[in-house]
Amino acid sequence: MLEKLYIVIPCYNEEEMLPITAKALLEKMQELVSEEKIHPDSKVMFVDDGSKDKTWEIITKLYGAIPYFTGVKLSRNKGHQNALLAGMNTAVNYADIIISMDADLQDDINAIDGFLEKRAQGCEIVYGVRSSRDKDTQFKRGTARGYYKLLSKMGVEITYDHADYRLMSKKAVLALAEFKEVNLFLRGLVPMVGFKSDTVKYVRNERQAGESKYPLKKMISFAIEGITSLSIKPIRFITFLGFFIFFVSIIMLIRFLITWAIGNAVPGWSTIVISIWAIGGLQLLSIGVIGEYIGKIYLEAKARPKYIIETNLEEEGE
Repeated sequence: MLEKLYIVIPCYNEEEMLPITAKALLEKMQELVSEEKIHPDSKVMFVDDGSKDKTWEIITKLYGAIPYFTGVKLSRNKGHQNALLAGMNTAVNYADIIISMDADLQDDINAIDGFLEKRAQGCEIVYGVRSSRDKDTQFKRGTARGYYKLLSKMGVEITYDHADYRLMSKKAVLALAEFKEVNLFLRGLVPMVGFKSDTVKYVRNERQAGESKYPLKKMISFAIEGITSLSIKPIRFITFLGFFIFFVSIIMLIRFLITWAIGNAVPGWSTIVISIWAIGGLQLLSIGVIGEYIGKIYLEAKARPKYIIETNLEEEGE
């Protein structure tokens, strides 16, 4: 039985790019339907993230003219991740599988064939992974690699060189909906869902029209969001730093006492230095302990599911 595919595309001020994207995706959808890889009722869902240009007007015209297109309009701009999630949570009511991608066509649409092959092999989640970063500047390549490594060190499970180009089954999207996150970083949340997953490599293209919606300032903000929304290790670092400084202050105390005992110390100097080190260490340690409790409250407030059932043999046997 053919599965119904919805391609969810967040859009913010994409009036220049949308006609190009729509044309390319229409041809791709027709190709997939003719090859009987997807259900004929499959669609492309554009999500207007509170655009200020004619993006929604274009989406409305596409919907009225071509049955492969549909759209969702958010009441105001809520950001790429929220728009993407809104589209996925809407599309899951109609689709068997959902592919998310950006409107700029930098994600190679021909990789969809690879996604569907992996899906036919039983994968619930398929990640689109860049095969190389040759087109990026050396600065961007270096910062991207460093960021992925930093996330891994922070305990975040993440797929290297993967953005938001992925396939998810209906089951996986419904499981993702159980995560009640407010500060979204889907690249880190989706791996938490579990289920059988795989990757498909593709070559990332240049944007054909319009401007990038992720300048350096937004990229830095997004990077910080990813770390703080998924890990409390920065708080624990403060705790360990407090332990270390307090431990060093004890060693310094012993050293200064020996110096004072043999008569080589400047009067009052040992007391001042030891006090500064000890008080500084205790303050950081105290902040770290408080931070540990705040971190636990922070994670509890997210209301993440305690578990996700992949298969229930009792239900399958009914």
